[in-house]
Amino acid sequence: MLHKTYLAIALALFSSTTSSHAQESALEGTSILLDTITITGNWLDQPNAEKVLKHPGARTIIDRKQFEEGGASNIRDVLRMVPGVQVQDSNGTGGSDVSLNLGVRGLASRLSPRSTVLMDGVPLSYAPYGQPQLSLFPLTSGNIEAVDVVRGAGSVRYGPQNVGGIINFVTRPIPEDFSAEVSSGADIVGGNGNVKATPNFFIGGTHDSGYGGAILYSGIHGKGYRDGNDKSDIDDIILKGAYEFSDTDKLAIQFHHYEGGGRMPGGLTAKEYAEDPYQSKRRYDEFTGRRDDISLRYQHDDGENNFELLTYYVDSFRGSHVEQQGTGANANRYRLNAAPRDYEYFGIEPRYSRLFETGPVTQEVTIGYRYLREESSETASRTAFYDRSSGIDPNDLAQGIYQTSKGGTTAHAVYIDDKIEIGKWTVTPGIRYEMIDTHNNVTDFNNGNVTRAITPEIDASEALPTISLAYKVDGSWTLFANAGVSFGPQQYSHLASTTEGLHPEKATTYEVGTHYLGENWSAELTVFNIDFDEELFLGRSVFGEGVWTNLGATQHRGVEFAGRYDLSDLSPALDGLSLSATYTYTDATYEAGAFEGRDLPLYSHHVGSIGARYQYDDWVLNADILAQSKQHAPGNAVEGATYVTEEDSTGRYGDIPGYATVNMRLAYQPEGKKHAPKLAFGVKNLFDKEYFTRAIDNNGGKFVGQARTFFVSASVAF
Repeated sequence: MLHKTYLAIALALFSSTTSSHAQESALEGTSILLDTITITGNWLDQPNAEKVLKHPGARTIIDRKQFEEGGASNIRDVLRMVPGVQVQDSNGTGGSDVSLNLGVRGLASRLSPRSTVLMDGVPLSYAPYGQPQLSLFPLTSGNIEAVDVVRGAGSVRYGPQNVGGIINFVTRPIPEDFSAEVSSGADIVGGNGNVKATPNFFIGGTHDSGYGGAILYSGIHGKGYRDGNDKSDIDDIILKGAYEFSDTDKLAIQFHHYEGGGRMPGGLTAKEYAEDPYQSKRRYDEFTGRRDDISLRYQHDDGENNFELLTYYVDSFRGSHVEQQGTGANANRYRLNAAPRDYEYFGIEPRYSRLFETGPVTQEVTIGYRYLREESSETASRTAFYDRSSGIDPNDLAQGIYQTSKGGTTAHAVYIDDKIEIGKWTVTPGIRYEMIDTHNNVTDFNNGNVTRAITPEIDASEALPTISLAYKVDGSWTLFANAGVSFGPQQYSHLASTTEGLHPEKATTYEVGTHYLGENWSAELTVFNIDFDEELFLGRSVFGEGVWTNLGATQHRGVEFAGRYDLSDLSPALDGLSLSATYTYTDATYEAGAFEGRDLPLYSHHVGSIGARYQYDDWVLNADILAQSKQHAPGNAVEGATYVTEEDSTGRYGDIPGYATVNMRLAYQPEGKKHAPKLAFGVKNLFDKEYFTRAIDNNGGKFVGQARTFFVSASVAF
């Protein structure tokens, strides 16, 4: 009934549109000069502070200058600057430098399954529908210009898996004038002296004829802060080309190659952690991945009509080796698991926006469509059990295949929304309709013999309505509210599960908040509520065997705040000094099952930061404090289970204390001197605070956080 109501409202509003070109209107007898009317089109394109101000929902943009001054040397560091986003340090089978574990508003963070994560509008996961996780996150911070995080009101334009919002990584653009830059950074761990280098290279420009191009390179090479976290070897290359046909039409092509790998130090038992939290008991755990993608984008914008056609092809591979401890008669023995997987998908996304004006009413109607076809091929194999003390190298043992799967998805999505502006009010109703056909052919083996062969498939069709409302108090202040439905289809691993009754996921998100952008200070404040109807959860035994189950309903509520203030407004003596702060309160709970009313795992109720920036001539000093409250790792919410708060012997379960870290950075960054070198050095976790997290997967246990780490960087532009 709700879907029909939204659709009726949208269609009624669409039917009233006619075209005109008025720039002024008389409201209530008063002549008001309106802002210059421009068409938005793709609202993820060219993110800036003004777009945040106008967006009718929680949205944060972190640009390159901000995250460089914050000392961020990787994507995890950048995302920690965003309210509502909680990033877990590398752990478990997401424990290498090529993975990303982020959770938004208390949602599951392991391998980032609940957010639509994009690079320049192109999905970054292996398979957006069937395998949306990011055990391979194919992007490095050196190639990023900005990170645009939309935490609500995005389900109409983008999906699926958008209950945790849309995160778009914007790569460095082709410059108007020829320019080049070479830079390199290094993290040096205070405790063991390990060094991890981050070289970067950029060159590009645009010719007077309209042709432009750029080459981007960013890498990560070296050792981390734990034993066994070595051999990180990542290369990320982007080639860009563009041609501007006219003032209204342009074409862009982009090729991206990412290749990376690294060892995973694995989790420790409580006893092992007490002996040495930085040691590793994992000799053979490793993760490797590769991704090649190409995209073509055509854009037309004449001020009244905006059309975009985006098409892309993605081919990726991931492989891993993970030791697994046996049970029963093999309790003190191990076997080495291998999981090579290949994925590819093709997508095409046309979108058309049209500006209409009818007296005092301005409307921007957008219609869009996406066709996406994906395929996956997965193999799971393992060695026989062996005794670690024998000195045997399991890489020399034969791998026996115990499961193969070949999955595929054909998905169609069509959406329509209408941004209606009447005076200071903007209302945007919209609806997205998803039509998905997914299958997975799964075969189980035992000693080469087939023991099970299944061919599950599912057809899912969902209507996803959204409506948002914004009120422009003045040129600097906007109030907003929105409500929308998000959708997560069943994945290939869900179809392969032996559990009956699994289903697609749906969630409804509500937001109320405000944006303010002034000359000396800016702020955002959002109150949110997410109702998850019946979330799916990967339950695991203490030794990592996993089965997908229905977790039941969950609810996520909270408040997000971010602000920045330039103190020079108070006194000339404070010129150059500014303060910033973020704070998020989240309350995410089970609403059904054995743990009803208790906190969900691995999120903090309170997360905040305080920062100060001081600039004197060409020198900039930054200091930041980041803090989070305790988290829970209570175990599996199965019938009859106990909510675990005390640490168990494996290190997988029990509460996780909160902590705070201090980071500092001093930089020489001359302004107005194009070819002058820029230098920076600083320290992360200044007071060497020891903290940890937990994981319950195949190499789970207790994982210590990053020790005191010194960093340096230098760059020069040509």
